[in-house]
Amino acid sequence: MSEQLLAPLTALGNDTPVVVTIGGITICENPDLTIASLAARKDRGAELHSKLQADTKVQLPDPGKMMFAEDVAAIWTGVEQWLLLAPISSHPDYAAEVKTVVADSASVTEQTDGWVVFDIAGNNLIPMLERLCNLNSKALSSGEATRCLIEHLGCLIICRESGREFTILGPRSSAASLHHSLVTAAKSIA
Repeated sequence: MSEQLLAPLTALGNDTPVVVTIGGITICENPDLTIASLAARKDRGAELHSKLQADTKVQLPDPGKMMFAEDVAAIWTGVEQWLLLAPISSHPDYAAEVKTVVADSASVTEQTDGWVVFDIAGNNLIPMLERLCNLNSKALSSGEATRCLIEHLGCLIICRESGREFTILGPRSSAASLHHSLVTAAKSIA
């Protein structure tokens, strides 16, 4: 029997992440995150919050916000729902880790291969974001996160530093289309 060697590919289909610099804007594919969704079960929200905070120091954020705890980020995505992001190197099976902590107070789903993550950095990203979606990106401050549509794709935008650093999560199946939209918007203001 022959031995098959599998090699992981990024969402854009490469061995290494795609990094594009246009003018003063850098768009970087980030495949180094593991993502888990978390949804509190009926009437178990308070229990979920206390279990997570006690065991992992993760505090679940309020609507429109994100919180950091060591190397983990929690992002509010809906009523009693969050996405949890962590480095894949230190949390290779993060959804299972979280499930062990929360037990039956929440439903946990592995989401890593369902999303593409792009980190965008530059001196003034507001004009670029204004071309991509109808989000009031000027009003976003550090630690805020919100859903929006970019080219008809449901995305999540995270503000890491107001006007200068953002992370965009989009559907992995549309990674190339989303990347093209980001590059096109960056070129339009370069």
